[in-house]
Amino acid sequence: MTRNLTKWMGHGGGLADACAAFGGSPGDWVDLSTGINPHAWSGASDAAIDWRRLPDPAAIGELESVAADYFGVPPANICAVPGTELALRMLRDIVSADGVHRTPCYGTHAVTIAGSRPVADRDLPEAARQGRTILFANPGNPDGRLLDHAMLHHLAATTDASGGWLVVDEAFADAAPTVSIAPATGRYSRLIVLRSFGKFFGLAGVRLGFIVAQPLVLDRFRLRLGSWPVSTAAIQIGREAYRDSAWSTAMRARLQPEADALDTILQRHGFTPRGACPLFRLIETNAAASLFERLARRLILTRPFDYEPCWLRIGLPGSAEALERLDDALSNG
Repeated sequence: MTRNLTKWMGHGGGLADACAAFGGSPGDWVDLSTGINPHAWSGASDAAIDWRRLPDPAAIGELESVAADYFGVPPANICAVPGTELALRMLRDIVSADGVHRTPCYGTHAVTIAGSRPVADRDLPEAARQGRTILFANPGNPDGRLLDHAMLHHLAATTDASGGWLVVDEAFADAAPTVSIAPATGRYSRLIVLRSFGKFFGLAGVRLGFIVAQPLVLDRFRLRLGSWPVSTAAIQIGREAYRDSAWSTAMRARLQPEADALDTILQRHGFTPRGACPLFRLIETNAAASLFERLARRLILTRPFDYEPCWLRIGLPGSAEALERLDDALSNG
């Protein structure tokens, strides 16, 4: 009998629970559950961090300026936060409560706006005309689906005119930055874009993200964030990582071939991988729960879903050895 998988359905991760349920220590596992880049920016270990001092406002401003340049937006249109999860939770107090969220979605999206209801892509323009708050990820999570720029600008212009809000979570946009609508925040007054640091740079523990919007909108967030919104470590690591354009360029070139290799493995085992983001793939199978458990018994952690029990999300293996382990586990169970 397949065990209860609830512990692993809310988000990726849960490695301690996986060890307790299936054995091994964290270092024994191949964790493919999160969609976080397995190739972390290496400069974090060399960062000189003065843990004795409070985060300096000028340093926070410098971080925001460097990140703004990376995102292609004016420095006045960006605000650092301790992870976009918190930014999502803050939205409830800042935007109107009559909301919709694109389905399927990141779990927090469904509870971010009080009373928000799920809608399909085809219903987004009508929701914009009705003046609703619209929230979705682009690329989508967990399916990696993309909305094109024409649709994004149509929704942004329509919500501006109707008094609604468009909130685009671009947590996975760094791997293909041309998908981003962040530069358009100077044009649309009711557009809010969220950007994550940890996923592309592989440093989720830093807890750093950004809100991109017009300054009057950001003032509402800053009022709630207080004097020290991010840590000294996040400031230092984020600032240096965003300046490392050679690393970012090389990483984007590296990720797609590795995603292609993952696709090849999944297809060979009869799956049809979905997604435009190279950091993860979504597969559909009637045996998703038993497949999760089969892989977990081989100390490979993936991501199951309560709302779509036929789905399993599989992150990018970080090495040829990890890919081979996945291939072998899919073959032999």
